[in-house]
Amino acid sequence: MLTVLLILIPLVTGLLTFGGKGSGPKVLGLVSSLASLAVVAGALFQFQSAPEGLQVTAAWIPQLGSTFSVGLDGMGLMLCLLTAIAFLLVFITIYNRDYERPGSFYGLMLLSQAGLVGVFTAYDALLFYVFWELALIPVYFLCSMWGGEKRVPVTFKFFIYTFTGSLLMLVGIIYLYLQSPDRSFSYASFTNLNLPAQEQSWLFWLLFVAFAIKMPIFPFHTWQPDTYEQSPTPVTMILSGVMVKMGLFGVLRWLLPVLPQGAFMWADVAIVLSVIGIVYASCIAMVQQDFKRLIAYSSIAHIGLMSAAIFANNEQSLQGIQVQMFNHGINIIGLWIVVEIIQQRLKVKNMEELGGIAQYAPRMAIFLVIIALANIALPLTNGFVGEFLMFSGLFQYNIWVMAVAGLGIILAAVYTLNMLQKVIFGESNSLTATTTDLQNTELVALSLIVIVILVLGVYPRPMLELVSSTTELVNSVF
Repeated sequence: MLTVLLILIPLVTGLLTFGGKGSGPKVLGLVSSLASLAVVAGALFQFQSAPEGLQVTAAWIPQLGSTFSVGLDGMGLMLCLLTAIAFLLVFITIYNRDYERPGSFYGLMLLSQAGLVGVFTAYDALLFYVFWELALIPVYFLCSMWGGEKRVPVTFKFFIYTFTGSLLMLVGIIYLYLQSPDRSFSYASFTNLNLPAQEQSWLFWLLFVAFAIKMPIFPFHTWQPDTYEQSPTPVTMILSGVMVKMGLFGVLRWLLPVLPQGAFMWADVAIVLSVIGIVYASCIAMVQQDFKRLIAYSSIAHIGLMSAAIFANNEQSLQGIQVQMFNHGINIIGLWIVVEIIQQRLKVKNMEELGGIAQYAPRMAIFLVIIALANIALPLTNGFVGEFLMFSGLFQYNIWVMAVAGLGIILAAVYTLNMLQKVIFGESNSLTATTTDLQNTELVALSLIVIVILVLGVYPRPMLELVSSTTELVNSVF
């Protein structure tokens, strides 16, 4: 029942929020996110004692062999926790902001949360696809209605990419459904198919391209920087912090267990594309002056490392990528919160126009430094644990691949420290001299993020134990 509540709470509150005015929508959004986090906490407790109670199956479309089957394993629970934290942080951060048509804004945000949780809990392929679309469609309207000056062409490009990926995935799902002996969309039917290697080879690309677009990795990434730049920053927080994990999750939950031979045949190609993306995105991030685009390309590089780790096919890399999905989400949302604060205060994104903010907003400067260092995997921060495991896994796969991917660490340090120098330190100017420090809601959100960064950096064991069962399962079939 807790699993169903995780979907129902944002779904129902999202529908109720439409048409709301004044402060009602933001209050309902905040209450909904708090309730979701409380339910996730209950699910974490139950997972330790009776995980079977988190699985729910009910009749849905029996004529098609599809059931409403949802459940939580360690990876799904970890991503539901990330989703609940992410939306809570977003709603806290923007609580003092005013948006046109607030009922529609918060309603679409909550519907997207319902879709995300559905993706992470679905154990029926058709249900997975429905939730996949439910998560993406609200984002399209959020970007097109509340985005920047170039939102129309950028949103159209985002739509074309995501629609193409969704169509390819649907074709693959239908084909797999037709091959199942019992004509079922159930996860068990799909994982027991054992198709010939030749069929798995081309089916791999139908699913992989869909997931690669969502991550995104090279060369399916070109929608991302523009979308991140033009989207409202709260939407960008969800896109980069949570939604990119849909692609990684899809590979781990559906692609590898259902098409293990196809994944094995094309693993080297997937790793090469991922590593190219790491170096390519890092180099472009180094020359960016736009704050939002720098973080966007940084995210591509980090996701490229996670994608490469998946296909390295060993226990350490698989464990590292799952832990890093959570840690990257927390860190990147922290960076976007600071971007949102600076953009709201100063109305600029160009780092050349900034400088010396630490003199006027010391608390914000401290938080940005800690989060930025976690994002480049400084030891004793949460980012270090996952990256260490992923690089260990890549070392076992191929030392040269690891060495090239390791360039991302060096380049990330370069553009991150350069960003800190331009934004926080250096000489102030007439614009940055008007900066004010953190408001209470912003202070709460950033404090929560830094606490998570330091706690998981010092003591990562609970997160590693949470995803261990999923690691063993994926490693056994791939």
